[in-house]
Amino acid sequence: MRKLLSSGLAMIAGVVSLPAPGSLHGERKAPVADHRLARLQAFFGKSDCPAKAYSDDFLVAADRYDLDWRLLPSISYVESTGGKSARHNNLFGWDSGRAVFATARQGIHEVGYRLTHSHLYRSKNLDQLLAIYNPSGDYAQRVKSVMAQIAPAVTVR
Repeated sequence: MRKLLSSGLAMIAGVVSLPAPGSLHGERKAPVADHRLARLQAFFGKSDCPAKAYSDDFLVAADRYDLDWRLLPSISYVESTGGKSARHNNLFGWDSGRAVFATARQGIHEVGYRLTHSHLYRSKNLDQLLAIYNPSGDYAQRVKSVMAQIAPAVTVR
């Protein structure tokens, strides 16, 4: 090694550890300056919702799974009042409320993943997706109303 150093070259050996694909450990957080984060925190903060603590996780999941950033928070608000009535970290009433998630964060990512990748939801527009998620007559309108409260209408998938 001494010869390598004297010639101006150096070797550094080590192991780089990155989170595995799909791993939630070490997940990037939404940028602090992200206007969406401020909107979600303000929305959930008005009603003192536990989901406020997961605002950045909602955004990471929306970006990762190419969902409208207001969709998951809105479903969580309609289903569990932003976590107030959630059981087993299931903010979304997933599987008719029977699903159990180790953490709320895991639930956010699992539901986001399913809305993007499941054959039931994939390639559906918002109204079709919501009709499958919960076929109750006014469900889609309630979710879209919450989306509008979070932020004005934008291009919605």
